[in-house]
Amino acid sequence: MRTKNMAQIPAKMKALVNHGPHDYRLEMIDTPMPGPNEVLIKVGACGICAGDIKCEAGAKMFWGENPWVKTPVVPGHEFFGTVVAMGEGAEEHFGVKMGERILAEQILPCGKCRFCKSGQYWMCQPHDMYGYQGKIADGGMAEYMLFHPNSVIHKIPDALSLEDAAFIEPMACSMHTTERANIQFEDVVVLAGAGTLGLGIVQAAALKHPKKLVVLDTIEARLELAKKFGADVVINPAKEDALKAILDMTDGYGCDVYIEATGNPRGAVQGLEMTRKLGRFVEMSVFGADVTADWSIIGDRKELDILGAHLGPYCYDTVISLLERGLITSKGIVTHTFDLDHWKEGFETAHGKDAIKVILKP
Repeated sequence: MRTKNMAQIPAKMKALVNHGPHDYRLEMIDTPMPGPNEVLIKVGACGICAGDIKCEAGAKMFWGENPWVKTPVVPGHEFFGTVVAMGEGAEEHFGVKMGERILAEQILPCGKCRFCKSGQYWMCQPHDMYGYQGKIADGGMAEYMLFHPNSVIHKIPDALSLEDAAFIEPMACSMHTTERANIQFEDVVVLAGAGTLGLGIVQAAALKHPKKLVVLDTIEARLELAKKFGADVVINPAKEDALKAILDMTDGYGCDVYIEATGNPRGAVQGLEMTRKLGRFVEMSVFGADVTADWSIIGDRKELDILGAHLGPYCYDTVISLLERGLITSKGIVTHTFDLDHWKEGFETAHGKDAIKVILKP
């Protein structure tokens, strides 16, 4: 095993550990050591995702009859760090060196299923997921983190700020969502939800130069950021009839593309109403509750294309390049930083309306 300095890697490390809904604890646990083709990083920062908030709160999608989350597990999937130790063969396996800043995509694909073999690794059938699947895939809310041999690793230029580096994973998800929308020059695009992922989508969609980019949110500060990032029109549905506004600007037809990024069931129902016939509806949110809608809208009334968006496959290197060139940014999106000792305050802040992206810095 190669290490930067073994004496600097403690036997125990501070980590947030998920033991179940409403049962997250800050603990001292064993620092993982890399085996063959494994890499240990010193975590630089880890974002708190809406999924992390809903997981801690006991959302059904995480804690159903057969819980998807395998506890105990260190949460956190929006991480990056510096290589401090490598197991035998890891340098050649990943093409990384000691001291480099890297991240791993949150999914751990098996490499053997039909999806992996066809290049669709992000939909791997038996996959593990960093931050959710027990000791197999502990996440980044800890001082150190182990990247396993089947990790999908990307290098981070030294020029990127800590905030930009922590923004890479959510921005990759935003870019993949934008690609799924297949935005054309003549499209009127409506994005519902200007949180971290939504504001990433605004930036990516603006680079596609649609005819009109409209952003919906109930928080004025987020709408102001959306305008800064390229939105042509912003609407606060709490103050204005958003459906009427979209119909008025499209001669009564509705938008060509609707991207749902609120995580609120109403956002999904609104999108079905707002999208024109033969339009495209893209769903990328994590919901804490079931969504009930009139599905006849999808088929009999409008013949909509309903598209999902999962993770950020094949987007990381592009996101890193765009960040490096200043074409997208985390400025204004990363609003709060906490250390691990104050993780509770971090989660509470992330759940509130004054924050957009909250990161933990071990």
